[in-house]
Amino acid sequence: MVNMFPVEMIIKLLLAVALGILVGTEREISHKPAGLRTHALVSLGACLFTMVSIYYFDADPARIAAGIVTGIGFVGAGSIIASRGHVQGITTAASLWCVAAIGLAVGVGAYVLAIVSVVLVFIILWLKRAVKDK
Repeated sequence: MVNMFPVEMIIKLLLAVALGILVGTEREISHKPAGLRTHALVSLGACLFTMVSIYYFDADPARIAAGIVTGIGFVGAGSIIASRGHVQGITTAASLWCVAAIGLAVGVGAYVLAIVSVVLVFIILWLKRAVKDK
C-alpha cells in the first residue's frame, strides 16, 4: 500500500539525514562520543521506520512513535557514563532522542516542525558554549 512516489520517499530520507547531520555536527565539534554519523543514522532510521510502517504496513503512527522512543532509549542509555558520582553523556542521549523525533517528523511529512526543531536543538546545544565564553 504505497501512496507516495519513490522520489518523495528518497527526499524524506535525505532530509532526515541532513537534519541529523546538523545536530551531529555540534556534537562532533564538542568531541562527544555520538557525533555526526550517529545522529544522521538515528534520524535516518527513525524516518525509514516511520515511512515503512505507514506506507507499507498501514500502521498507526502513534505506535510507530512509541516504538522509536523505546528503541532510542536504549541507544541513549548506552551513551551515558556514570563514574564516581559524575555523569556524562546525558546531553548527547537527549540530542539522540530529539534527532529520532526529528526523523519521525520527516517520515510523516511534518517538515517545518522537523526543521524548526533542529534549529532549536542546535541553539540549545550551543547555549553552553555561549555562556562559557563570557
